[in-house]
Amino acid sequence: MTVTAKAKGAPRKTKDGPTPIDAHVGARIRARRGLLGMSQKDLGEKVALTFQQIQKYERGANRIGSGRLFEFSRILGVPISYFFDEMTTELKSYADKGSKKGKPIPASAPDAEILDRRETLELVRTFYQIDDAVVRQRFLELMRESARVCSK
Repeated sequence: MTVTAKAKGAPRKTKDGPTPIDAHVGARIRARRGLLGMSQKDLGEKVALTFQQIQKYERGANRIGSGRLFEFSRILGVPISYFFDEMTTELKSYADKGSKKGKPIPASAPDAEILDRRETLELVRTFYQIDDAVVRQRFLELMRESARVCSK
């Protein structure tokens, strides 16, 4: 019996670039690394890679093996499932069915640009520097109310 290396219908890297799943996982690594205030160089040193290799993973240009993904989850302090969280319906459909020739589905969720902004990362880091959970909750309520009032 012969074992094939590729499962039928499994998404593969397309000639136009990375698969949406590869790009999504890379974006999740970048987001978590940014929240922790860790540079690509710092992360690379912890997994014995160059920062250029980390860049390729984060862009989705290189696929991440299961062992490496496990290392990233341990270093970034998240479960492996974190890297697949917040997948859009289109991405989930892509993962279930595989890509359609010539038309890969975009890898980023609509809010991905917001999450990549420096001010968003600063806000989240600052928020979690507040030790008192009650104060954090009140701050969150203040932000929600401010957004509600300003969006009218």
